[in-house]
Amino acid sequence: MKCEVSVGEFHSTMPSPRFEAQARRREEQLNRQLAGEIVRLGQDAGLSQREVAAAAGVDRGYFSRIENALVEPSTETYARIAAVLGADLSAHLYPSSGPSIHDRHQAPILEGLIASLHRRWQPFPEVAVRHPARGWIDLAVHDPDARVIVATEIESDLRRLEQLARWSREKADSLPSWDGWDHLAGGTPVVSRLVVVRRTRRNLAAAREFERQIALSWPAHPEDAIASLTTGAPWPGSALVWATEGAGRVRFLRTRM
Repeated sequence: MKCEVSVGEFHSTMPSPRFEAQARRREEQLNRQLAGEIVRLGQDAGLSQREVAAAAGVDRGYFSRIENALVEPSTETYARIAAVLGADLSAHLYPSSGPSIHDRHQAPILEGLIASLHRRWQPFPEVAVRHPARGWIDLAVHDPDARVIVATEIESDLRRLEQLARWSREKADSLPSWDGWDHLAGGTPVVSRLVVVRRTRRNLAAAREFERQIALSWPAHPEDAIASLTTGAPWPGSALVWATEGAGRVRFLRTRM
């Protein structure tokens, strides 16, 4: 018996309605999964509800509701039932598509990017994807005439470059699972990626150390990417763009470093 919890489903002191709904759906999925496993293990062992409930010290009526995923038992209750059924209860945090917490620098950078877009780009902030990766894309921008959509991530700290590259790629590949995918104008688009990184000394040092990895993951030149987003120029492909933010102003730099 396994209880799986996905990293990225948490928030700070004031959870948003979106986050609350997401966490609730995941909790319900876990309860249904565990309920199904309890039923299956009991049937495999030839044990009745009464026998399992009595051995685990759980009221029979409550145990019936557990099997039907109508209640949310404590971890201790699940552990007692698992022991009776000869199973191990384990909980794991599996990295998915990154934390849901955004810092104070990301919002103004995102706002500045949307404000800079040429009218041919349609912005879709906070895009939820479900599979194969599950998470939120900060911004998707769609050009229906060119049939291209760009999954955009805003990063203020390059802590783990390899993780950022993997997550951005996995979430971009998951765009067809977005609810708005089938409603995009212009037909099925080509998916590309953009990462906008806040320019700080620390981030620049990390970028210089892993320059080859950046070139492989985001090969297009930032100048070409910015030109495409702000004018009618064609989209050049996946790119990493530096941004500065301060005093109410956001600038997007056309240089690689």
